Amino acid sequence: MKKSSLIQIAVALVLALGAGALVFRMMQAPARTAQPPKVASVMLAVAAADMTKGTRIRAEQITMAEFLLQTAPAGAFSSADELTGRVLASAVTAGEPITPARLVEDTVRYGGVSTMISPGKRAVAVKGNNVLGMAGFIRPGNHVDVLVTIDDNRRPQDKAVTKTVLENIRVLATGTELEQQGDDTATSPVDIYTLEMLPREVEVLSLAASRGEVHFSLRNPADTDSVKTAGTDVPHALSMLRPAAAPASKARAAASVEVISGTQRSTLRFRQ
Repeated sequence: MKKSSLIQIAVALVLALGAGALVFRMMQAPARTAQPPKVASVMLAVAAADMTKGTRIRAEQITMAEFLLQTAPAGAFSSADELTGRVLASAVTAGEPITPARLVEDTVRYGGVSTMISPGKRAVAVKGNNVLGMAGFIRPGNHVDVLVTIDDNRRPQDKAVTKTVLENIRVLATGTELEQQGDDTATSPVDIYTLEMLPREVEVLSLAASRGEVHFSLRNPADTDSVKTAGTDVPHALSMLRPAAAPASKARAAASVEVISGTQRSTLRFRQ
């Protein structure tokens, strides 16, 4: 074989290999560009379980979860240690990132009832019993109306009056303390109810509890209507469910008959 023929064959092989390599690279290029780019993410501290307002956060109540960087809540904490010991200013649900807006000031490192009080309101405790607490049906978070039975000295008689004096009052907490009875060393449990109310309402409850007998009536949480009452006294209470008075009988008209006998004339009257 001539030398020139060998050269032509070698050149053809090189060109064929080069064309094959170029085609292979072109076929592989779309596969590489189709791969999605990596999205930046961040690990944030979230609630491991539901927590109520006023909770002092413990380490076991926090877990870590991954969030996309562009959707991560502003100010969210990236470490559970930053939240340990802090107090919640509002309730959080499981899996929810905890942000500074959900916490009370960093200087407050205690929980309890004081952190649950709404701005402008106060918490006041009143002693009760099993009847006042409706046998345990009144729980924290419920709303109640407050009634008082008290003597009204402005009345000449029947001084006792029962009146609803406060309504739609939120129960912050319930508890029990031991109270000594008389000179005996034995103690008995007394129920304590902590209510949230305005300062002027605190004054009303304090007077009612010290001068009269207080009762609670439990409200439906969806019932926010205000109901004004005039109160009741003994005569009004005893008049309830009294049968209606019998209607007064009407006087019957009398009939008269004139009788003439000779020169005598007389009138006879008959009752119908």
